[in-house]
Amino acid sequence: MLTTFANIFKIPDLRNKILFTLALLVIYRIGYHIPVPGFDQEQITKQMANRDKETPFGRAAETLQMFTGGTLSHSTLFGLGIMPYISASIILMLLGEIYPPLRKLRQEGATGYKKIQEYTRYLTVPLCIIQALMFMRMAALDGYTYPGMHGRAILMGVVGMTAGTIFLMWLGEQIDEYGIGNGISLIIMAGILARMPAAVIGVIEKTDFRLTPEPGTYGILTIVFLILAFVFVVAGTILITQGQRRIPIQQAKQVRGHRMYGGAKHYLPLRVNHGGVMPIIFASSLMMFPPIILQQMATHFPTTLGASPIMRMLIGAFGPMAYTYNVLYIVLIFVFTYFWTTVQFQPKDVAKNLRDRGSFIPGLRPGHRTAEYLETVMTRITFYGASFLAIIAVVPSVVAQILHVDYTASSFLGGTGLLIVVSVSLDLVQRIEANLLMRNYEGFSSTARMKGPFA
Repeated sequence: MLTTFANIFKIPDLRNKILFTLALLVIYRIGYHIPVPGFDQEQITKQMANRDKETPFGRAAETLQMFTGGTLSHSTLFGLGIMPYISASIILMLLGEIYPPLRKLRQEGATGYKKIQEYTRYLTVPLCIIQALMFMRMAALDGYTYPGMHGRAILMGVVGMTAGTIFLMWLGEQIDEYGIGNGISLIIMAGILARMPAAVIGVIEKTDFRLTPEPGTYGILTIVFLILAFVFVVAGTILITQGQRRIPIQQAKQVRGHRMYGGAKHYLPLRVNHGGVMPIIFASSLMMFPPIILQQMATHFPTTLGASPIMRMLIGAFGPMAYTYNVLYIVLIFVFTYFWTTVQFQPKDVAKNLRDRGSFIPGLRPGHRTAEYLETVMTRITFYGASFLAIIAVVPSVVAQILHVDYTASSFLGGTGLLIVVSVSLDLVQRIEANLLMRNYEGFSSTARMKGPFA
């Protein structure tokens, strides 16, 4: 392993790519601390530090910061993170299924992809303006602006945060072109990992190395369990992320002159977790709204709705630790997993491509029968992928409730953050290994090459 890391820096091209990527990530972290002009940063930081993270708004803010790689607790230029760009990408991806011109662009290969990327950049700007305006208005109404700078602070904040997100988008594209790895994913992963030291320090400060710890502290058994749980959850995440069902493919034989061509055997890999982290993101985003809406209704109508036992029961049922909340969360994960798999994987197109290339699945007719078989197999393995995502999603809440561990620490035992970190890390390792093997160096494993989901 140490020899492999040494080989990485022996290759000038690979070394330069890694150093370039690290340099841009450092720039991202520096910009993370640049404040927006016109706002009292000390007051915002103090207010956010005293905020109850268990309230619906607190949970929503924590989830949003984890998704975006940005921060709303310091009012920085990178406060929106990269989420507007991701939202624009998802919107255009979904529109590509129902809007024929976009679908046609997707089928044009690299040229169409570049055009869609251009549309994504254009759509990111209005999304940034809308989100920044909402945040700036909220901060201004709470009195976080300096005296006499209400309107100018909002204007500078909207312009600054929009420019910050566009700059992050540009950093991600520079990493894609000149660095190594997916730039946008690396920025999000850097934002998630930056939260880990604070979580570890918080656990250490509350650790009591006794079998019977005092209330509010973590005993030695709890710490051992958290360490083992983290190791097993990461190992399971890697296993399911890399897991695939391989469909055997036979290439048709062709006789040209006196020679026979084709006849090769290969396979079609179908990922168990084909939806990746997107189903959890969709489900988490949707589950933010019921608690916030119920809380706001009870706050604005305290005498009628706030005093109602039914409203109190609903607020308790949609709490993050409630049974009803987690059951509905799991159901939404299953729904969005099948939905996202349906959007991403088209059995008819795959069957058509196999037929056009002279390949077929042994025992099945090319065309409609092949498409039916692929759809059946994908439906079955998606169930296991959705079950895995559901378990990973509820692990932090279960651990926090049973062991009374702070949610900031238990969130690294599962959920969206862990999936993003594992998926991006695997992709980065595979790209580095591909560069090593291309130059006749050994990879990270001496027994076999690390295989990606489509290897």
